Amino acid sequence: MAAEARGGFGARDLLLVSLICLAWAGNFLASKLALLELPPLLFTALRLGLLAVLLAAFLKRPSREQWPRLIAVALCNGVLHFGLSFWSLKLSKNIASPAIVMQSYVPMATLLAWWLLGERFHWRTGAAIALSFLGVLVLGFDPVVLASPAALALMLVSAFFLGLGTVFLRGLKGMSAVNQQGWAAMIGVGPLLLWSLLVEPNALAAASHASWVAWAGVAYAAVIASLVGHGIYYVLMQRHPVAQVTPYLLATPLLATLLGIIFLHDQVGPRLWLGGAMVLGGVLIIGLRNLAKSREIVSASRI
Repeated sequence: MAAEARGGFGARDLLLVSLICLAWAGNFLASKLALLELPPLLFTALRLGLLAVLLAAFLKRPSREQWPRLIAVALCNGVLHFGLSFWSLKLSKNIASPAIVMQSYVPMATLLAWWLLGERFHWRTGAAIALSFLGVLVLGFDPVVLASPAALALMLVSAFFLGLGTVFLRGLKGMSAVNQQGWAAMIGVGPLLLWSLLVEPNALAAASHASWVAWAGVAYAAVIASLVGHGIYYVLMQRHPVAQVTPYLLATPLLATLLGIIFLHDQVGPRLWLGGAMVLGGVLIIGLRNLAKSREIVSASRI
């Protein structure tokens, strides 16, 4: 049964991964609309605060040895990644470039695992990492992206912290998805509110005048993107290797790009399409290499 459960994708799994991609792609659109009214750091704090309230009753206290790594994951993923990524989304002239550049966390996590954990990778993976970063450079010369270079820089830094948090997450054993999300939200709210107070002096005034669209964006980010999207993601993680799910998730930035074009009339030039294809192509190759490696490990363990 275990081997069967971790086999190929069936129709139900394809439906679930489609729901994840739709939930996460929609989050770019909903968040972009909310960020027209709310400062990015306050928006992030509100998202995590709502998530913490929704999950508080289900949380179990982590063991003492888990706290240092849990705090590191919460600061990297919850505070720095989300805070900087929403800041980037607010500054960006479109949805496509932040959605695509965020995927660079995959090659960054691979490099960080090599540096911090001593994990080795094949030369094809190294070539895919180089392809992804070259894609970011190509994408960066798109006129729309050049109009707001800070957005690109912030998303690259955000992707770095997501990659670092992903590496830290590997050592966080024995915690459910609910506990990981809930405690990360609990830990992250305070630092984000303090950060917002320091650099967003008009944040509370903006929140008091925000429309239902902004608050709907907060609710979407917490409930649909986090609870539903990540909840289904962890269900799939129990059935399949991470590397088998990752390639399907590359549909998320493509769907986000289409949503931006349809609803926000985003302008997407040829450099952005080419650079995006290079970034996502590199990520796809890394995912396929990781999948092949995981299958080799499983086959070796059965001998």
